[in-house]
Amino acid sequence: MTAAAKVLRVGSALPDPPFEFRDGAAPAGFDVEFTRALARELGLDWSLVPYRGTDFNGIFDALADGEFDCIASGTTVTPDRRERADFCAPYLVSGQSLAVDTSRHPGVRGVDDLRGLTVGVQHGNTSQPIVDRLVAEGRAGAIRVYAYDRIGQALDDLSSGGCDAVMKLAPVLTWMVRDRPHVEVVERGISREEIAVAVRTGDHALRDRIESAQRALAADGTLDRLRSTWLGIGETEGGSA
Repeated sequence: MTAAAKVLRVGSALPDPPFEFRDGAAPAGFDVEFTRALARELGLDWSLVPYRGTDFNGIFDALADGEFDCIASGTTVTPDRRERADFCAPYLVSGQSLAVDTSRHPGVRGVDDLRGLTVGVQHGNTSQPIVDRLVAEGRAGAIRVYAYDRIGQALDDLSSGGCDAVMKLAPVLTWMVRDRPHVEVVERGISREEIAVAVRTGDHALRDRIESAQRALAADGTLDRLRSTWLGIGETEGGSA
């Protein structure tokens, strides 16, 4: 973002409720309201720029290419991602969860019950290396990688037999199985993941400004209100601002 810029352009991979999705034509969700509040604190207008790639990690290439000023998309901080972007202080702490169709697999209550089964993940999601490791250790049968925007198909496959379990961040998976008969989140807290806004590597000025605005939103209760509204109690706790 240049000094003359008046708009905070936020890159986000939709849909990923409750972080970001479309309610009719309008964007909605935790990250939408959070980054709007950040923009207000910064005295900027706000613009959401949808990322449409099939591999979530491509969003960092788009950031580096200047398609947006920052990323807020339920984005977990990882060592690999730190090599591709600078991260602000985390605003949430969450973790992976596991969903199954309990009518097909009533005995699966968590990752310890996945031997011989196929686990679905999204391409580039932080669940992918976890399931890769489970397969390598013989604790799961196989991994099925879906394009990032095909999470709905992955959940459909739980009931049709295309996969046996799906792993994804707990708030998102909990939201997405709400209206699916027999599909339940059977385990949470599989990992501990810090979630933060990302800016282009070396953009220390914007990172510092966002962190300052984030501290203000934490101090006035806005962050707690947004967590309660969108994430509920027990799903995700706040990170330090």
